[in-house]
Amino acid sequence: MTEEARDLLISNRVDLVVIGAGIIGLATAHQYIVEHPGRSVLVLEREPGAAWHQTGRNSGVLHSGIYYAPGSMKARLAVSGRRAMVDFCQEHGIQHDVCGKVIVATRPDELDRLRALHVRAEENGLDAELIDRNRLTELEPNCAGIEAIHVPSTGIVSYAAVCEVLSRQIETAGGVVKYETNVLGIEDSGEGARISTSAGEIISGLVVNCAGLRCDQVAEMVGASGGNRIVPFRGEYFEIVPERCDLVNGLIYPVPDPSFPFLGVHLTRMIDGAVHAGPNAVLALDREGYRWRDVSASQVFEHVTNRGLWKLARKYWRTGAGEVWRSLSKQAFVRALQRLVPEIRAQDLEASPAGVRAQAMDADGQLLDDFAITQARNSMHVLNAPSPAATASLEIANQIVQMIDAREG
Repeated sequence: MTEEARDLLISNRVDLVVIGAGIIGLATAHQYIVEHPGRSVLVLEREPGAAWHQTGRNSGVLHSGIYYAPGSMKARLAVSGRRAMVDFCQEHGIQHDVCGKVIVATRPDELDRLRALHVRAEENGLDAELIDRNRLTELEPNCAGIEAIHVPSTGIVSYAAVCEVLSRQIETAGGVVKYETNVLGIEDSGEGARISTSAGEIISGLVVNCAGLRCDQVAEMVGASGGNRIVPFRGEYFEIVPERCDLVNGLIYPVPDPSFPFLGVHLTRMIDGAVHAGPNAVLALDREGYRWRDVSASQVFEHVTNRGLWKLARKYWRTGAGEVWRSLSKQAFVRALQRLVPEIRAQDLEASPAGVRAQAMDADGQLLDDFAITQARNSMHVLNAPSPAATASLEIANQIVQMIDAREG
């Protein structure tokens, strides 16, 4: 620990507190300390290490930005963020692979959606090619499809490895990343934000809330949730057994349902060479509900009393029932994968750790489609940052720091 970091912990007064040591929190702290050398930065994390939840439990994809509405934050920041992340990985020797992916139509009724997605790729400034079955077979010999989009800019990386570098650089620059520290309350005051934690009280000029699955709870401490609430969706994965990994060369995705903010069960070759299959999307019964048996009474009560969630359930009950069935039936999961790669069998799949997506919903039951950041007197709150937030994290951090500078200006 540097002398500056030791002094910061002793004084309990800092320029910036970032809540959450996922990739957005660490990227924000890193960007701030780079832009403002000499200022004090403290990252608070309730878990024993960085990248404990969404960041460390996703498929590690460097998203291209093809899916997102032109002009949206997701589209802009995914495109520029992917480039920035690749540059960061190259600069710091972090293993990554820009391997490309295919988005595959397996039925004639998917072709219109596939071609509309290709138009969106052009609107977002991406290099994406509509390819026929012959070209698809060259890229993915075991993939079934009648037409596809090839997106060469998509890649894979370990975001946990990125977080290791970010946290190390924060501490080298004099910042502190403090683990196993719960934020219990935040109070606005004339001298800044007074933060009550399990390790004592801290006064900070500004707080940036990057608490992921609990960001709405932190925001509500200062009345900054804007009526938005995190609804946790568990994404369950399988892993293809090593001797069958040659079924997949890169990344194979289905044509997504444009009305639902999930991409469907897909196949991803990870940076370590393993191939992951999934995820599905089922309502989790705890903020960190990685298994069906992970149940929190308070979260169940929140679901039951969430009128917006009931509206969503009525609208998407068929889709939701299918996701639950894939969770309960391995064979149903296999059938979804066989639409993409017919040779996959149940015995080819082993269970892999699940993740939970922090998806924000407004009071009307609408799932927020874009990233969302709100502000209060002495705080800023990242209230919706699901995929592709890891890809876009360096650019999200840059935008947050620009917003901080605008507040000070």
